[in-house]
Amino acid sequence: MRTPLEHAEELLASAEADVRQLLPRRTTIVDAHVHVGRDIDGFVASYDDLIRFLGDSGASRAFCFCLDEPDREPAFRAANDRTLQAAKRSNGTLIPFARLDPSEAPLEEATRALDAGARGIKLHPRSQAFSLDDGWLGPIFALAAERSVPILIHGGRGLPPIAEQLAHLCDTHDGTQLIIAHAGVADLLGLARLLRGRPGVFFDTSVWSVLDLLELLRNVGPEQVVYASDFPYGRLPGSLFLALKSARRAGLADHQVRDLMGGTASRIADGAEPKTPTAPLDLDDGQPITLARIHHYIAMAITLLWTRQPEQIGVLGLARNTCAELHDFPAARDRAGELLQAAEDLWAALHEVEDDEERLQLERTVFSLLHMADVEALTSARS
Repeated sequence: MRTPLEHAEELLASAEADVRQLLPRRTTIVDAHVHVGRDIDGFVASYDDLIRFLGDSGASRAFCFCLDEPDREPAFRAANDRTLQAAKRSNGTLIPFARLDPSEAPLEEATRALDAGARGIKLHPRSQAFSLDDGWLGPIFALAAERSVPILIHGGRGLPPIAEQLAHLCDTHDGTQLIIAHAGVADLLGLARLLRGRPGVFFDTSVWSVLDLLELLRNVGPEQVVYASDFPYGRLPGSLFLALKSARRAGLADHQVRDLMGGTASRIADGAEPKTPTAPLDLDDGQPITLARIHHYIAMAITLLWTRQPEQIGVLGLARNTCAELHDFPAARDRAGELLQAAEDLWAALHEVEDDEERLQLERTVFSLLHMADVEALTSARS
């Protein structure tokens, strides 16, 4: 009899094979958001693990930058140099971005790193604790526009609304190329309202919730969206599964999926003119409340998992039972239900694991199962 872990691994492998069927022929995958290094939060993205991840995902290139490194002082200089070394070692697979700290000569470090071969700039207002109306950002945006390199900025959790400040920076510095990470969920609708339709402004897909990505695709043209995994936080097959299932649910044509998965990022990397964004697609919202209930129960379960609580409330059972009610959505009923059952079984086995590293890996596997069940439910079409 197979163990809960063996069942989970079989489901993940099956999902990874299935998701490839969603890729149009002749698709080139470019990952617009990966890390290399070691973060102060304990996450590690070694060069070998990153290259293996990109190979497994099928990505030919990736925009790469360091994490919030323990030796980030002064000015992320040592970490930026390691990123440049990793890019050189990769023979073109990694496209290096320089990370900046506003408290330590950011303009000087940006200039030094770009002169040394960096091809973009990474800004993280949450980790480096700065506001987007700080005066030092103007010269950075001016430098990036002058050098024709993109700026990738954290737009996820832990920020106040940022749309007005980012729009002002783009207005002030003609030629700005901006990638807003994590679909700009810190201020998604505000960013979409002020920045939709702007050539050279993009949002990446590295989010947890499929609802965030579907909301983005309802509010900006697909030419403004680029695939991103956020490795080592994003993993396979979840990052591909989320991006492709959402793109297909939103009704993107094959050529638009190709652009989202790599064509647009390739143009950024190669210095080509961006496509003029089209209007957002008309995404049908006629999904039954049953699917929202499944999402709600899964979200409750993920909160318990991340806080390392046992699943004693029974929310996964509620999610599975609700899946069984999806008579008009047999694919979601069967696939999501099996993923949820595997997650519940593996979660129940966690209490037997004493090794912290092994437990962490199993918890991440449980999360992958829950995440894919959520995506499956919320992107399903009526049969």
